[in-house]
Formats: sequence, structure tokens, C-alpha cells
Amino acid sequence: MFRALLNAFRIREIRNKILFTLGILALYRFGSTLTVPGVDSSKILEQVQTGVMGMMDLFSGGAMGRFAVFSLGIMPYITASIIMQLLQVVIPKLEQLAKEGEAGRRKINQIARYMTVGLAFIQSVAMVFFFRNFGAIVNFDFIHVALIVITLTAGTTLIMWLGELINIHGIGNGISLIIFASIISRIPGQVISLFRLKGTNIFYIVFLAVLSVGIIMAIVLIQQGERKIPVQYAKRIVGRKVFGGQSTYIPLKVNQSGVMPIIFAVAVMLFPATIAQFIPNKFVQSFADMLSPGGQGGINPIYVVTYIVLIIVFAYFYTAITFNPLDTADNLRRYGGFIPGLRPGKNTAEYLTNILNRITLPGAVFLAIIALLPEVLIAYLGVPFRFGGTSLLIAVGVSLDTMRQLESQLIMRDYEGFLK
Repeated sequence: MFRALLNAFRIREIRNKILFTLGILALYRFGSTLTVPGVDSSKILEQVQTGVMGMMDLFSGGAMGRFAVFSLGIMPYITASIIMQLLQVVIPKLEQLAKEGEAGRRKINQIARYMTVGLAFIQSVAMVFFFRNFGAIVNFDFIHVALIVITLTAGTTLIMWLGELINIHGIGNGISLIIFASIISRIPGQVISLFRLKGTNIFYIVFLAVLSVGIIMAIVLIQQGERKIPVQYAKRIVGRKVFGGQSTYIPLKVNQSGVMPIIFAVAVMLFPATIAQFIPNKFVQSFADMLSPGGQGGINPIYVVTYIVLIIVFAYFYTAITFNPLDTADNLRRYGGFIPGLRPGKNTAEYLTNILNRITLPGAVFLAIIALLPEVLIAYLGVPFRFGGTSLLIAVGVSLDTMRQLESQLIMRDYEGFLK
């Protein structure tokens, strides 16, 4: 691994991409420490330790606890992407754009960007009204509120732009790396708070260390796990040359959707809490409380059931969007490929659908367990932060994806990669 990393820095192009990515991430972390003017951040920190606000603070890298410029993080963009993917299923025009290749995807991404600005504006207004209840807004008048809202909205727009810069000039997926940087940046503070925890002993720390290693191993196992469907291509004679006849396979991942179902579920769970800030109604507030984790007093069962159902539903939904068995079967038939023992076309599509449905369920259940793990540790073991769970899943997934991209760059230049 160290030899591959050294080889990467020897190549000027790859070295520049790595340094550019690190520079953008450093700029993002700097913006996460700048407090928005006109805000008393000391009255906010204790409100975002657990619950729904704790989830939002996790994805912002602690910026919400400081009411920083990047407090909203990248969640508005993720929410906009979710909405656009849902609309592609119900609006034929968007579905047609998605099938037009790169040009269509650029148009969809442009719509998602405009939608991100609107969602960031709405969420920033909701945050102002929410933290006003705790006295965090020093001067609650139109000028100061407008300044805070514009600053937060511009911060989200800037994050979105920084992520796209990484996609173009850096290594890895920009949005994923920004979330990764947010999670990793909190580890030192979490470790310090763990050692300062009252009653902490060596067995407690060793248990959490072993648990974290076990979670990482399980995540890698599930993320890398796949079902290989054998494919055989028929021989074709074109002129005097023989084409085809080789054997290959279709890799169907156990966790085809990655961490997206958890992010989708979190976005849905945050929606009632956002609406509750605008509508001071007891029914709306009680509904938002039902979808809150519960904190150290215990886990809210309604929250648990809803969270699990949403993760499983979104896992199947996202898998259906990213992998179409009908298109795969048609492509196999078009290029002379077939699965041994099955007729090309409809039978192949039905077989792939059945396999996909069977392997998606254990992957979705694993995601649900991982996502609920921090709430269990907070409620019953008194862990003072959101340990493991979604944060580890995102960190490991992004690390593996970035290593694959870096490895492909090395292999293109005849260097040995990271993964052997």
C-alpha cells in the first residue's frame, strides 16, 4: 500500500490531483469553522448533540454546532438529487433526458442545482426560527435574519461547487469526499470526549475499539460482496475472423445501493422536523417528535420501525434505478451473450430480477442495523457521540471508492495498485 502511495506521488498528474483534492477539503473545513455573524453559537452546541439535529450535525462535520457558514452541509444537494431521481420515474421528459447520455445528465444536474439553492434557502429559514427559541439569534430583525439566511444558502452553494471541482480536477467523488471529511474531522474530538467520560475504564474503551474494528470488517465484507452471474458469448464469424466465445460474469453487489438508502431515509426523517419550525402546532410538533431518535432516555420505537422500513424501501428503490434487468438482458441478447441454461430476453430478465431481490434484502437489513447502532450505543451505553453506524459506513465506502479510482490511475500507467 505504501509503495503504491509513493508511486502515486511520483506521477505529476496524479500528485496534482491528490493535492488539489486535499486543498479543496481544507478549504471546506475552514468554512466549517467560521461562525455566521449575528449568532451566539454557545447556545446551540447542546441542542445538536443527539436526535435529528445530531444527524444533521454529523453530515456537516460539527459546523451546525458552531452555526458556521457551512452549517447546512451538503444535505440540500442530496435531497435535491433524491427528488430528481424520484421525478425521473414519474415524469417521462426527465426519464428521456436521463437516457440521452452525458448531455441529458448535465441538464438534470443543472435542475438539481437550482433546486438545491431553493431547498437551502428553506432550510436556512427553518434553522433561524428553530435556534431563535434558544436565544441563539442575537438580533431577530429582517436585516440580521436576511444576512444569516443568505450566508447559509451561499455556503451550501459553495460546497456544491467545491464538490464539482473535485470531480473535474481531483480524485474521487467530490460530494462523497466532503461528507467523508466532515465525519473524519470529528474523530479526534470524539476520542477526547470518550476519555473524559465519567466512569470510563479500559474495558469500556477496548470494547468500543474492538466493536469499531468488527464494524469496519463487516462493512468491507458487505460492500465488496457480490453474486457473480456467469455469461457466455456465442462465437461469430466475420470474414475470416472469429469473434466471441469467451466467458465472463455480471457482478451483482449485495449492497447495490451503497449508503444512499440511509441518506435518503435521513432526508425523509428530517422533513417533519423542518416543517415543525414553520408551523407552531402541537400536532405537527408531536409528529416530528415521534420521528426523533430519543437520545439517552431510550430509543423511540416508532422512530426505529420507520427508519428500518424507509431504509429497506429505499434500498430496493435505488437498486431498481441503478440496475435495470430488462436493459441488461436486451444488451446481452444484442451482443450474442446468454446465461447458461436460460433463454435470452424475458427469461434472463426475470432470473436477474429474482437474484437481485434476494440479495438486496440482506444488504438492506445490514444497512438498517448499521444505521441504528449509534442510537443504541447512545441510549444504553452512554456513548457521548454518534459512534460507528452511518459515519463508519460512509467513511469506509468512500475510502474504498477513492482507492479504486486511484488504483485505476496507477494501473493505466503500469504501476501496481492498492488492491491486490
